[in-house]
Amino acid sequence: MNRPTFAETPRVARTATAEVHNVIKQRILDGHYRAHEYVREASVARELDVSRTPVREALRELVSEGWLEAIPHHGARVVAWTEKDAREVFELRLVLEPMAVKLASERMDNARLAHLEALAGRMEALVERIEREPGVRNEIAFLNHDFHRELITASDNQRLVAVLDSVVRTSVIRRNFGNYDLTNLRRSMRHHREMLEAIAAGSPEWAANVMRAHLLAAQALHVRFPDSPDGPGASSE
Repeated sequence: MNRPTFAETPRVARTATAEVHNVIKQRILDGHYRAHEYVREASVARELDVSRTPVREALRELVSEGWLEAIPHHGARVVAWTEKDAREVFELRLVLEPMAVKLASERMDNARLAHLEALAGRMEALVERIEREPGVRNEIAFLNHDFHRELITASDNQRLVAVLDSVVRTSVIRRNFGNYDLTNLRRSMRHHREMLEAIAAGSPEWAANVMRAHLLAAQALHVRFPDSPDGPGASSE
């Protein structure tokens, strides 16, 4: 991993905190920091070549956002994904995300639809390489997040976007595709493609129903494979 460096001055103190925040969060998302692993203030400051102040502030923000938990006398550690977490998140997603996709279908422009189709195509191509190149799983996971984020943003409902951003990021990006076999991955890709077909056909109900099926399939894997310090990790959708 390339080592990020940040020039820290009083004028860019907030920027330094934001940059540290983003790096730590990205490390959680890509599995560099595992469930229940402590994120040490001094180590991060040294690695990123900043003072401990922006690191301390970034850790506080990540605790408040639910990415980390503060353990008295020990520090901040990565929050584990439990079965209860998975159930709660999918209860919300199953209501809100089909709603977002339905709105997106009614408001989609050609440029955004073309971008979504390109994302879907890139994921499909990567899935067919996954058996010989297991490392592409992480790339699929990030493209998948971009796909869902674009669909939600296309709803043009800022309150819905804000709520789903806080909910979806914990189950889409944070999880990788570690427990998806090739059959599950191909099914997921077919769902993506069918959603886009429904949007192109001007059928919001069709698009919303496909999203619901997509999420129900993901829910089964999330609930079966919550985070565990000794386990294989969780899946993503």
